[in-house]
Amino acid sequence: MSQANTGDRRAYRSRVRADQAAATRDRVARSAAELFVEHGFAATTVAGIAAHARVSAQTVYNGFGTKAALLKAAYDVTLVGDGEQVPLAERPEVVALYAESDPAAFVRGYAALGRRVIDKVGALALLISSGAAAGDPDLVELQRTTNAERLVGTGMVADRVAELGALAPGLTREGARDRIWTLNSVEVWHLLTGPLGWTGDAYEEWIGEAMCAAVLADPPR
Repeated sequence: MSQANTGDRRAYRSRVRADQAAATRDRVARSAAELFVEHGFAATTVAGIAAHARVSAQTVYNGFGTKAALLKAAYDVTLVGDGEQVPLAERPEVVALYAESDPAAFVRGYAALGRRVIDKVGALALLISSGAAAGDPDLVELQRTTNAERLVGTGMVADRVAELGALAPGLTREGARDRIWTLNSVEVWHLLTGPLGWTGDAYEEWIGEAMCAAVLADPPR
């Protein structure tokens, strides 16, 4: 057998193993997301997640390290909808959104994107928020991480509005970022769609209007 054929077989086996490992990681993260939402962070065990995902507990520890890291992985997979290592900002729908040249349409499109994302990840975000509020150090750190990630995302929105020359008079890029970051928070989403019973469509429409009013020089009337 030639060295070339041997190398091809090794490369093939490596790809197969990598694909199998990625599929296992995705299955574990999805199992974790389901159990965390159903039972809460404290009551969900690594052993329970492993059994649900049909792997050993050691496999979970080897792949994720800690339960908090597993919660972050569950959050990330739920956020984008799959286990592909492609950031949300590089997804086709987000790339298309940033090609929008009308400021109001762009901001409303971002509100619609935010609604789709929070519909998927809202329950886990609330879990992180409530755990952090209760003083769990792992969840305090995890909330700090997810908040920082959101701040980067809303900063990109503010940058695009500024690039289009549409920021409200006197409003800085940082000020626009902070307003959008607040409006697309899980706390606002929960208050409106939870206790007040708003539909997802009503939430999306109001958030889009509120973001336009908050940051645009000429918000639609």
